[in-house]
Amino acid sequence: MYSVGDRVVYPMHGAGLIEAIEEREVLGEKDYYYIMRLQMGDMKVMVPRGSADEVGLRPIIDSEQVPKVYEVLKDEATPMSQNWNRRYRANMEKMKTGDIFIVAEVVRNLGIRDREKGLSTGERRMLDNAKQILASELAMVEERALEEVASNIDEILS
Repeated sequence: MYSVGDRVVYPMHGAGLIEAIEEREVLGEKDYYYIMRLQMGDMKVMVPRGSADEVGLRPIIDSEQVPKVYEVLKDEATPMSQNWNRRYRANMEKMKTGDIFIVAEVVRNLGIRDREKGLSTGERRMLDNAKQILASELAMVEERALEEVASNIDEILS
């Protein structure tokens, strides 16, 4: 159970702040919703309180875990399929976990592949999205500007 002011991560969307918990009626069903403002694009998301665990809503990482995330970004690439379609599906499944270390692995692997061989349009979009998701959580934990953290990630990848 989360409270107003909690900093959380919504998989595939990134980190944000729970601004309110409101009762809403959606499709004739009344339920309580977490109203979350995401850092990326200043977007608001409503997450049903009863299915927060199911959708993967989780607290942001502790500041002690940040260096480990940067280490994942600096590691060697892990083996990936040569078939872009299989690689895309595998990376999408990893992204859906919402685990920051797994998202960092996707960013690292796609970043390395981009440097070495280039990416398809779909994989390029996935890399950009994964970097945004990663940067949003790191920026919130480190209390730094999103652009500054995104730039730092790009530096590590180059």
